[in-house]
Amino acid sequence: MFDLSQVRCFVAVAEELHFGRAARRLNMTQPPLSRQIQNLEHRIGAALLERTSRSVRLTPAGKGFLAEARGLLRMADRAALVARRVATGKSGSLKIGYTAASAYAFLPQLVTACRREMPDIDLSLSEMVTQAQYDALAANQIDVALLRPPIRRDELASELVNREALIAALPARHPLTRSAHIDIADLHDQPFIMYDAIESRYFFDLVTSLLVGAKAEPRYVQNIAQIHSMMALVRSGLGIALVPEAAATLRFTGVVVRPIKLAKPPSVELHIVWKRDGGNPLVPVLLDVVRKLAVRA
Repeated sequence: MFDLSQVRCFVAVAEELHFGRAARRLNMTQPPLSRQIQNLEHRIGAALLERTSRSVRLTPAGKGFLAEARGLLRMADRAALVARRVATGKSGSLKIGYTAASAYAFLPQLVTACRREMPDIDLSLSEMVTQAQYDALAANQIDVALLRPPIRRDELASELVNREALIAALPARHPLTRSAHIDIADLHDQPFIMYDAIESRYFFDLVTSLLVGAKAEPRYVQNIAQIHSMMALVRSGLGIALVPEAAATLRFTGVVVRPIKLAKPPSVELHIVWKRDGGNPLVPVLLDVVRKLAVRA
C-alpha cells in the first residue's frame, strides 16, 4: 500500500506539472521526488504521469487519482488536527454521571459554563445513583461523577463543588407552614417521608443525625430514594420531608418550603469525582471550569 508522503509528492507534481517546481515546493531534490512517484505508480499498478523532456501531463488514471489523493490529504490533515485538539483539551467528548438532585441547580450551571468555555466538547450526561456512578467510573463508562460524600476509594480523586442548606418541605395546608422557620423538634410525631437507607445513604445519615440530636421521633410513612418523588408525596399531603435547598426550584404546587432553625445548620455537599489514572485529557479542562463555579470549603 502507498503512504501519504508518496501521495503528497504526486499531488505537488500534478498541480505544478513540473518536477523542478514540485521539488522546490516540497523542499526536496528531484531524484527522490521521481523515486516517490515511481514507487507510487508501482504500488497502484498504473501510470499516473506522462513524462517527456519538455512536459509532464496527467494520464487518465492520474486525473482520476488526483481528486481522491487530495481528499486523502485533507482527511489526514483533519485527523491530525483533531488529535492535537483532543490532546490539548480543545476537542473531544466527556461523559458525566450525576445524581438527580445535582441536576436541580449545579449541573445546569456546569453545562452552561462548558458550552461557553468548551464549545467544541461533546457532553454526554447520565443520571445515576451513587453506587452506579462508582461502578461506571471503574468501568470507564463515565469520566467524572457528581455525587455525595464520603468518597473513600484510593483510586478516586474528588473536590467539593457545591454546598447548600437543608430545608423543610411541607404540604401547603400543614399547620407548621404558619411558622417562618421550622425547628427540628417540631417534627416529633409528625408524618415524615424519609430517605432510603441504602440508595440515599448520605441523606439518610444526615437527616437521622438531625432528628436524633433534637430528640425528635417523627412517624415515618415512606422511605424514598429520589428527591423529586419526595416532593410529589409532600404535595399529596402524605407528610413532611427535609430536602436540599435546590429542590425548591422544582416549584411543586401545593408544597411550601421553610428554612430549618438550627444554631449550626448542616450543609448538603456535592463533589466531583474522577479516576486518578483516567486517560481522558479533557478531565483537567473540565475541572478548571468546575472550580470557577465551586463553592469553597
